[in-house]
Amino acid sequence: MARASGYDRHITIFSPEGRLHQVEYAFAAVKKNQNMTSVALRGDDSVVCVTQKKVPDKLMDKNFTTHLYNITPNIGALMTGMSPDARALVYRAREIASKFKDKNAYEIPVHYLALKLANIGQVYTQHAYMRPYGVSTMLVSIDQEKGPSLYQIDPAGNYYGYKAAAAGTKDQEAMNALEKVVKKKVTFTEAETIQQAIGCLQAVMGMDFKPSDIEVGVVSKSQKGFIRLSEEQIEGHLQAISEKD
Repeated sequence: MARASGYDRHITIFSPEGRLHQVEYAFAAVKKNQNMTSVALRGDDSVVCVTQKKVPDKLMDKNFTTHLYNITPNIGALMTGMSPDARALVYRAREIASKFKDKNAYEIPVHYLALKLANIGQVYTQHAYMRPYGVSTMLVSIDQEKGPSLYQIDPAGNYYGYKAAAAGTKDQEAMNALEKVVKKKVTFTEAETIQQAIGCLQAVMGMDFKPSDIEVGVVSKSQKGFIRLSEEQIEGHLQAISEKD
């Protein structure tokens, strides 16, 4: 119906139902472009983000493919969707964070960075000569005032704080699995948070992961900054999950 009547031709035209079809197509790009799913879980002293790692070409160096980025030493980003858009938005985020630190002499709070990125996303839904970024962004950090923090920004410019979040092809199934974890209201240590997040993604994808199949990023109170787990560390957590089962 939208295609037949031309309401999806321009990003700035509302359909009679009050929808912006091009913005909805940007959400579809996040789901379908890479055919991958990401999850993030906030624990008591840490935040963990886990995503699938797919190397599109057998000749490609697997170390060159990543969906985890540092915005600042202490703020990490997990980008799900179109890789070129993800890279462009990461560079915008780094620029915002750098200018904030130059001006104020302290690192940008993660909630303010989320707001700034959401503002960029919202502006891109208003102009006919732009298109939204086809990417969902999750920001993780240990905030000095609020502690472990997880924010998600979508292509329309919405941003919210989350206890757990998911994005990508099977985001709804992942949200349902994460809801069950959060409902238990159990206090998770860093290791338990990592294992719960990986376990959720494994259950949703219906497969047992090898260490090279996933990327895991962690911020925690026990160590400074946003770090990526090595394949050896991921292997240890996968073994712990299989022993529990």
